[in-house]
Amino acid sequence: MIRRAIIAVVIGFLAGGAGDRGRVDAASPQETIAGAARKVVKIHGAGGVRGLEAYQTGILVSPTGHVVTVMSTVLDADELDCVLDDGRRYRASLLGVDPQRELAVLSIEAEELPAFTLAAPDPVPVGTRIFALSNLFGVAVGDERVSAQHGVVSAFVPLEARRGSYEVPYRGDVYILDCTTNNPGSPGGAVVDWRGRLIGMLGKELRASGSGIWLNYAIPAASLASGYADIISGTTSSDTESPSNEIMGPGFDPAALGLVLVPDLLDRTPPFIETVAADSPAARSGLRADDLVIAVGGRSVASRAAVQQALSSLAEGDAVRLSVVRGGAIVDCNLGPRPAAGRKR
Repeated sequence: MIRRAIIAVVIGFLAGGAGDRGRVDAASPQETIAGAARKVVKIHGAGGVRGLEAYQTGILVSPTGHVVTVMSTVLDADELDCVLDDGRRYRASLLGVDPQRELAVLSIEAEELPAFTLAAPDPVPVGTRIFALSNLFGVAVGDERVSAQHGVVSAFVPLEARRGSYEVPYRGDVYILDCTTNNPGSPGGAVVDWRGRLIGMLGKELRASGSGIWLNYAIPAASLASGYADIISGTTSSDTESPSNEIMGPGFDPAALGLVLVPDLLDRTPPFIETVAADSPAARSGLRADDLVIAVGGRSVASRAAVQQALSSLAEGDAVRLSVVRGGAIVDCNLGPRPAAGRKR
């Protein structure tokens, strides 16, 4: 009898955490994972080289096919595929992005899908037991279920991190997790509590600014809900056109505005500014070398080619407004009217 009682306490601890040991009506960990996994999708897009994976994860947040994920180079593709838990594959379109939160919303044409309720709950306490579900390392294909990891919330602190040589723009609080969750393919994954409620989303691979150690963290559901609402309402950067509908060709040469982007070392080289010509529209607007361009006229860009095509979509005389990441903050610069193609100023 004593042994059975001990086993019951252990099962309750694993399923619900220290604050819920007495619950007998809770779902088993396997049931919680299966229910949450049906609301997680595998995303395939641009990339395919070391450091630029062509896959990540997303979270279904509406029965009609809205998917919340991270803003990344994976989404800078002519074709985006979302694969559901049951193996169904859909072509996805990019509805919009929130550069400050590095959040993106995709849409697939489907109905009556299982989806998380994207609310703005209070932060869960430290010690809460969680499950993290993602397509880490791209191991799940077709109808294979995404990977699940079990851990606890270790801290709830402001994010101070960097990716490569620049600080990330997000400055909100995040959950620090005690398991190795933020791997290639994991960004956009769901973090749920023992009841299967969404409490956060796994972010990109980042290092702490102070120590340089790799972080395992999740963006809280409240921040996701705010970013999602802003994107859907059109109050942040939006991009309703797919890359396949963009103007093709070499695009507009940014050198006409006095800025030179880093060369295309890869198919999807991030659009860092290499040099800024003196006494040019770029210099007068405040742009600097090493700035990372993330938007042109409110339209998300993730590569040199995307910058050129976005500039091409502007008419001669239209205001050229660039958003860049500098020192962990987003800086907006107005370069004035766009000149005629190929004419430097």
